[in-house]
Amino acid sequence: MLSPSGRIAAVLSCIMLLVTCYISLYSRHLFSITFTEKHHVSREATPELRTDLDDELNYRARPGVQTRTPWNASIMWELMFDNNLFDRHHKKANTAVALTVFAVGRYLEAYLKTFLTSAEEHFMLGLPVTYFLFTDLPEKVPNIKLAPHRNIQVVKVEKYSRWQDISMMRMKTISEVIDTVLQHNFTYVFCFDVDQIFKARFGSEALGESVALLHAHYYKLPKYRFTYDRNSKSKAYMTEGDYYYHAAIFGGTCEKVKALADYCYANIMEDKINDVEALWHDESHLNKYFWLKKPTKLLSPEYCWDNYISDTTDILIKRLVWAPKDYEKLRTG
Repeated sequence: MLSPSGRIAAVLSCIMLLVTCYISLYSRHLFSITFTEKHHVSREATPELRTDLDDELNYRARPGVQTRTPWNASIMWELMFDNNLFDRHHKKANTAVALTVFAVGRYLEAYLKTFLTSAEEHFMLGLPVTYFLFTDLPEKVPNIKLAPHRNIQVVKVEKYSRWQDISMMRMKTISEVIDTVLQHNFTYVFCFDVDQIFKARFGSEALGESVALLHAHYYKLPKYRFTYDRNSKSKAYMTEGDYYYHAAIFGGTCEKVKALADYCYANIMEDKINDVEALWHDESHLNKYFWLKKPTKLLSPEYCWDNYISDTTDILIKRLVWAPKDYEKLRTG
């Protein structure tokens, strides 16, 4: 239990964060007006999307891996889908995609240029894409040559003193930008960690209402080895689950991603008041959310692979890989 003075300190900390939220919301409102006037994007003219594209998937193309969940959601692997079928559908539907990525502190210099240049080579090619880049150093964002109908929007954010807070508080920012900008202008939003490199097609077959990613290090392990938060004091506490999901990538419609972000942020804040921190921060809360609200599509580890894993039997293509990391340098200073 917290002492009275400790509880007061925790409450004051939350009040300060709420004040920051109000200021941030006002800034996002101004940004929303600027973005809409500049790009003149409207989803009102977007035709109604078909919902049966996954009926065209070849679930028997990959007999060595699981291609459907128990609730009948698709798990996307190479050879299961026709690239052209998905691309034609989404071009006809005028699908527009927003990508959010955070590059705060030393992560900007270490990873951002490679992330963006590789995304331009492989992410949702042929579709309108806007990168929403959140950083504390907007003046240091590199100039990247973009293809037609692809844009970058830079949004300045606060740099928190602890990297754990940077990771967790992104959920608040994602919710705000969806509420003020994305829901009015984009069909789907994908949220990425910046310390990743696109290596092959990451295309429209990945789009869906609620999209989760199977963690490369856990997808073959028995469930008892999943690193869910086992602390009953945390809102992320879990005793069972379906899969272990990786928070490095998640996506879906604006409505579904906002619901996920709001859930995670609310529970992170409640944990803070109670002086609790989930084991794997926002990833623990994300796993709890997807246990309660099942995703409608799962991406296989081909969509986010760690090259340090020696067993690549199931991996026919590496669409995106983890960038080399030096956490001692990145997370200090």
